[in-house]
Amino acid sequence: MSTSPSDDLIDRLVGLAPGSRTYAARHQREKVVAATQGSYQALFDPALPGISLAERLLVALYACRLTPAPELVAHYRERLQQLPVDAALIAVAETGQPQDAQDPRLAAILAFTRTLIENPIEGDKAALDTLPAAGISTPAVVALSQLIAFLSYQVRLVAGLQAMKASEEATA
Repeated sequence: MSTSPSDDLIDRLVGLAPGSRTYAARHQREKVVAATQGSYQALFDPALPGISLAERLLVALYACRLTPAPELVAHYRERLQQLPVDAALIAVAETGQPQDAQDPRLAAILAFTRTLIENPIEGDKAALDTLPAAGISTPAVVALSQLIAFLSYQVRLVAGLQAMKASEEATA
């Protein structure tokens, strides 16, 4: 599977174009580019069971805000605004705290997200146990954990490529 700047999220967010050194470095292993885009598509597939697409996008917005990763925040906010999601929920993910969520399930999901983003060592059994207590199934907990891990990778990839691109532009 080959990707281009127009259909690859990372290339679009970073502004990578064929012909640049940063683009060439990223696309040196095309299977990694394809796997990254494929993971993004799979994790945000509306048919993924256990956690709704809206919940996954709220997690993404919240995690990217905590990191912070402004380009990813804007991307996930835009995706959320395309869904019938209450603006108050978007506001919690974008500016609030997990306890601000009126829904205990979402509050637990966001609290777990915060733990893994800010202090992953605390993502222990006690942190995990808060999720089933909020009505989140074991498969959904696994999906949530995979999503948060992917977001951490995505944020770091975007930041690294932005730094490479800035260096390339500074020496051009």
